[in-house]
Amino acid sequence: MHSTSSLAVPVRPGGSAALRVRGLNHWYGRGGTRRQVLQGVDLELRPGEVVLLTGPSGCGKTTLLTLVGALRQVMEGSVEVLGQELAGSSRAERQQLRRSIGMIFQGHNLLRCLSAEQNVQMGADLLPGLSYRARRARSREWLRRVGLADQMNQLPHDLSGGQKQRVAIARALAAEPRLLLADEPTAALDSRTGREIVDLLQGLARGQGCGVLMVTHDPRILDIADRVVRMEDGRLVESGEGERLWGASRLPDAGEARAVE
Repeated sequence: MHSTSSLAVPVRPGGSAALRVRGLNHWYGRGGTRRQVLQGVDLELRPGEVVLLTGPSGCGKTTLLTLVGALRQVMEGSVEVLGQELAGSSRAERQQLRRSIGMIFQGHNLLRCLSAEQNVQMGADLLPGLSYRARRARSREWLRRVGLADQMNQLPHDLSGGQKQRVAIARALAAEPRLLLADEPTAALDSRTGREIVDLLQGLARGQGCGVLMVTHDPRILDIADRVVRMEDGRLVESGEGERLWGASRLPDAGEARAVE
């Protein structure tokens, strides 16, 4: 483990990277109401690597995910995702890039008028060259893998919070993303289901070379991480092995963290 007064994640020059961030600054508001939320962030994620991002509520973790996920315009600094620079990119370029990025956010973002299967098929629809039958089969397989084989035809309002989360996870994985961004993917899940889900995410990283960046307060999943990175006040301040860094950070446990969030 190592730490610095500001940035702590070393950027390794050269070679392939699923994600490379340099000198990233972001703020909300203008003039006297301007609030800096990211300050000089440097981060690199390689294909097949799983990195957990942790830190107190409001420190900028979700904002970082939305910038890396091409959901916001980069204000200052460099964000290179799958070889494409997002700084100065057009809306159309960001939209095209998002087809290669899987995103799992706490709000689930399921379409209420579609069944669980239809929501997951929206992910499978991003894959080129697949027939409708193949996309449907893929959607059903991912629902089975997240334990929802019996809920395929249910609408989101008939599902529990944990079930909605699993549908959102299945949708992201059905698209075979090259980069996966997850915001508290185990927050609404019991211990056994949470373990099954993170094992799926780790399998995606190892089997398909997908880079995984996951925001979490859940100490139960430290063993899947190649690195744990800690953020405070919009800066990345520590990076290191999971258990050592987690113990030093004195974070609340997963239940306490969910109550705060």
